[in-house]
Amino acid sequence: SRGKRHFRVQITLDKVLFGRIDSEEFYQAFNTILRELFLGRYCLVGRSFYKSQPGEGLKNCCGFYQRIQNTQMGISLNIDISCKPFINPLPVINLVALLLNRDISDDPFDFCERLKVSKDLCDVEVNFTLEKNADKKYRITGLTSQGSSQLPCPCDDSGTGKTVVEYFKETYRRTIRSRVPCLKVRDQEKPTTYLPMEVCEISDAKQISYLLSVACQHPMDHEKTILQTVNPYNEDPHAKEFGITFENKLTIVKGRVLPPPVLKFNDQGKVKEFLPKVGKWNMRLKQMVKGGEVNTWACINFASDITHAAAVAFCDELAVMCVISGMNFKGDPVLPLVNAKPNHVRPFLKKHYQRFMEILRPLHKELDLLIVILPDKNGTLYGDIKRICETDLGLVSQCCLAKHVLKMKPQYLTNIALKINMKVGGRNTVLLDAVVGNLPRVSNTPTIIFGADVSHPHHGEGRSSPSIAAVVASQDWPEVTNYAGLVRPQARHEEIIQGLFNENDCGSGCISGGMIKEHLISFMRSTGHIPRRIIFYRDVVSKGRLNMVLEHELSAIKKACASLDPIYNPQVTIIMVQKQHHTRLFAGNYGVGSTIFQSGNVLPGTVVDKEICHPTDFDFYLCSHAGTKGVSRPVRYHVLWDENNFTANALQILTNHLCYT
Repeated sequence: SRGKRHFRVQITLDKVLFGRIDSEEFYQAFNTILRELFLGRYCLVGRSFYKSQPGEGLKNCCGFYQRIQNTQMGISLNIDISCKPFINPLPVINLVALLLNRDISDDPFDFCERLKVSKDLCDVEVNFTLEKNADKKYRITGLTSQGSSQLPCPCDDSGTGKTVVEYFKETYRRTIRSRVPCLKVRDQEKPTTYLPMEVCEISDAKQISYLLSVACQHPMDHEKTILQTVNPYNEDPHAKEFGITFENKLTIVKGRVLPPPVLKFNDQGKVKEFLPKVGKWNMRLKQMVKGGEVNTWACINFASDITHAAAVAFCDELAVMCVISGMNFKGDPVLPLVNAKPNHVRPFLKKHYQRFMEILRPLHKELDLLIVILPDKNGTLYGDIKRICETDLGLVSQCCLAKHVLKMKPQYLTNIALKINMKVGGRNTVLLDAVVGNLPRVSNTPTIIFGADVSHPHHGEGRSSPSIAAVVASQDWPEVTNYAGLVRPQARHEEIIQGLFNENDCGSGCISGGMIKEHLISFMRSTGHIPRRIIFYRDVVSKGRLNMVLEHELSAIKKACASLDPIYNPQVTIIMVQKQHHTRLFAGNYGVGSTIFQSGNVLPGTVVDKEICHPTDFDFYLCSHAGTKGVSRPVRYHVLWDENNFTANALQILTNHLCYT
């Protein structure tokens, strides 16, 4: 209804950007020019373009990522194939049927189905189709535990309460499913509203959800798709206007393949050496270097499709595999196996933990291990069990899915035995170079290695959900294979780790004062050495906050060291680790088996530290693991601070070795 308005705009030249390739404004202008060609034909999400496709339901939309970046070769265009799952507008009841892979008649949802739907649809916007105001949107916050016939509605004018089924029958003359749960939605006018699924519709076709896995392509097909994407650039009228041209070929770079580190394991009392092949090794029929002890254990089965006999047989086979692998694993549980339903997991775990302790406490023992069998589609059950065991009960737990319990493959049992051994204080393998003192810069000086990351809440988890900072640190030297972990909550979406150092500590003899100080004291107590070298691997933060990481986190590390002793000042190296990027490495010749893995990817241990790296910063790309699905993505390591004066080769070898631990 609003008429058109005309504006006269005068554009003046502010500065000439060409020639100033170190300027962020230059690259911002460059990327803006290249986006113009595709804006009318694609949907832009972040820095990626996606094609709109017709159809209903859940789908993967394929597109591409583009960005201009500065490299040692000069200005380069980084292009990669990108896939994202989208939800098309359709009734919510149809979407739920797709998620559960069954027809939604009037059958109630079981606990696991309710958790899955609630998790997948959380924070998705819907329209209420019976609403007069069609533009009004509601955001899903969860799913009710009861069916609509049991949910009460607000009282009417006469003070009579109705159920949701009765309310919709009288108000809208609409019969709804009585035993199907309703959507919990958030409304600006009301704190919580219940809406039946069949009268709601997904409101926006561009809502991004984590409902589908990203499609995988063979590296050769991935490369061809990228080359096809580059073709339109040279016909781009906007690029021509600015004198920008492109080469229609991939950049050829020279890399090298680091040899895998030799591993040591125990073979019937004798220490044996083993060389991994293409980034992998198998511990079947091999014994761990140091086997842990499990003297008291129990098992709880939450999977309804696993019989009592099958669960007992699985536990017996797992106990035997742990003994074969070198652990001291007692064969009988504290109490016979217990079957349980997943809808009351917290009171059930606490109740049976008390039962276990009534038997163990008079013997002055603790429960060493709790084995938990989960249904294959368990929603948030896994997270709930881990949270309760780790934080409330202080239990070591090992979860196993029902599909693996039924098969009881020896390889799976071996893998579970390795996990259990590490959790109870054992050691599976060690690096030969670490034992004989050949780890670069680590073997000659007591060194502690940190790893730090911050995980942020997903959309829909609630505005009160904090971000979680986690810091792990090596607790042995020179092997550097045992790590301890600490976590701290902090402000929502805060990237800088706030809990590294706390000014309000209680002195140098107390384990407090932040995560760095706690790890340093723990390292000294377990090794008897004071670390003279600190290597701090940090998960990547946004480019604009790199200086803040150095300013705050490096300062926190230094303060934590000084709080132990004013003259204690170890050398620090901070390495930024970036996985979420779009730099891909393809083999130069797919027909040569000595240069590629069987999946078509480059071999594990491949390093590229020239051409595509930053012209002035100390960074390199390393593929330390074998890529088995899709195209392997190298990890970028960017050294922000280096008081240890690492050479590039020494740091690459050390990083590759640490990936095997």
